[in-house]
Amino acid sequence: MDVDFLSKQTPGFSGADIANLRNEAALIAARKDKKKVGKQDFLDAVDRIVGGLEKKNKIITKDEKKTIAFHESGHATISWLLQYASPLVKVTIVPRGQSLGAAWYLPEERSITTTEQFLDQMCSALGGRAAEELMFGKISTGALSDLEKVTKQAYAMVSIYGLNKRLGNISYYDSQGRDMFTKPYSDDTAKIIDEEVSELIESQYQRALEILTNHKEKLIQLADKLLTDEVIFKENLEEIFGKRPWDPSEEMKSNTETAPIPSPSESTEEASASTTTEEEPT
Repeated sequence: MDVDFLSKQTPGFSGADIANLRNEAALIAARKDKKKVGKQDFLDAVDRIVGGLEKKNKIITKDEKKTIAFHESGHATISWLLQYASPLVKVTIVPRGQSLGAAWYLPEERSITTTEQFLDQMCSALGGRAAEELMFGKISTGALSDLEKVTKQAYAMVSIYGLNKRLGNISYYDSQGRDMFTKPYSDDTAKIIDEEVSELIESQYQRALEILTNHKEKLIQLADKLLTDEVIFKENLEEIFGKRPWDPSEEMKSNTETAPIPSPSESTEEASASTTTEEEPT
């Protein structure tokens, strides 16, 4: 049993969570009439605890499965290549709960967040939809949770944290809740906020497209492996992309040749801006 490998699949788990994981793995092994609990039983237990029950009766077409694989591979690729994006732990395209595919990441513990960190996170979240457009020339409804996430982040950057140059160092956050039913700014300011949020999100989407275009062959390689195995781990990305130069456990390699990664500021100037979910009924 590779304890080190299993520990990497449970970031943030408490002692009680680990105990629950052990019991779940034992139940899964017992259902399969096994005498011992194996590595795959623990991995299945992690999936069940974090992602929910596997939907074995969920019918997914071949084209849908391919789209989901590239969507999740897009997230994984960009998160691996950007310094401040959360590195991948595991990706699966096995339907669980409300998701058709899911990815586990290991976020860095921070007390404060910089503009560059926000932008890398947003770019990574938009990597799934960008991968769909790059590979198929069309997009789907699978990016619902991603869009919800980046929209909230963008509005927070512009209207709460004062990270927008056009509005300046102003925060419209009301910690007392006195403006619950009214906006503490004019209609003209609201229009500016909407424009800046749209521009910000679009810039990171274009940045994601550029990164994936520069690494298209490796994106395809990663998606093909995900289609074959239905699950990939950090080690699989290291085999394809190499180790992350920002990993504190690795020394920076100055002679490593990689395709250029556009910086957040460059993408913003040029454009003037991880789960795949089922479409929700409207």
